[in-house]
Amino acid sequence: MAAITASLVKELREQTGAGMMDCKKALTETNGDMDAAVEYLRKNGQAKAEKKAGRIAAEGLSLVCVKDDHTASIVEVNSETDFVAQNEKFKAFVEDVAAQAAETNASDLDAFMEEKWLKNDSMTVKEALVEQVSVISENLKIRRFEKVTEENGLVAGYIHAGGRISVIVDAECSVVNDEIREALHNVALQVCAMGPKYVSQDEISQEYRDHEKEIIEAQIKNDPKESQKPEKVIQGIVMGRLNKEFKEICLNDQVFVKAEDGKQTVKAYVDGVAKKNNADIKIKRFVRYETGEGLEKKQEDFAAEVASQLK
Repeated sequence: MAAITASLVKELREQTGAGMMDCKKALTETNGDMDAAVEYLRKNGQAKAEKKAGRIAAEGLSLVCVKDDHTASIVEVNSETDFVAQNEKFKAFVEDVAAQAAETNASDLDAFMEEKWLKNDSMTVKEALVEQVSVISENLKIRRFEKVTEENGLVAGYIHAGGRISVIVDAECSVVNDEIREALHNVALQVCAMGPKYVSQDEISQEYRDHEKEIIEAQIKNDPKESQKPEKVIQGIVMGRLNKEFKEICLNDQVFVKAEDGKQTVKAYVDGVAKKNNADIKIKRFVRYETGEGLEKKQEDFAAEVASQLK
């Protein structure tokens, strides 16, 4: 039996919003398996949704470089501490990495690291990184990058909180002008703020649909009142909750964060801009990087560190 520590309970509580005792029970029932504990809480109706990003937390920056209307790149470079992430030299280096990514032909990170460094072609990207490590005196890592090109429309970028979250939106557009550029910028803001998983419901896999249906059915089964309802009614509840969830995770169906009436969807907003400009606009995809996403943060024990240095 794995030890259920206070830090594990705290981490699960931060991920799910469930009560402390519920989190402790979930971890006990799942032998300390964090993902299984999240699933346990969801099936028992004690957690709204899985939040893997809650386990985050390496430091660093994610940045976007918009080369022109048709090309943009997004990168994440990690550092050990937030202090270094705010360092101007580090910021300048990440900007250079993003500019490199906007020009790259590399299809994966390994190839990218072996490319000639644009700012000094006597070294590779990897060697430029090693040089920065020696200058900054902290371990750094180029974690990921993506280059987005769109010949039949435009790309828009947004950087939040100086590099905590970065977004690229790719859209096919029959017309490109400042108003449409602004609209795509607003959509990038939406992606940043609301963190959708898909553009439209057409992209949701059957596997994901089945998994979420299983979760909701388990929630109803564990609810003394709802579990007594007729099967037809239960299936209606299941479909209603699924539709609500899918609207929340699909960009087109989300309520537009700038909607004055609080009801207009993102698709309705984009369609409105398209009609006004006599254009066809289709959001094809988006890329959203949140710094440290999916990484475990190093847990520092300051007292233990000081004690070890005094030995």
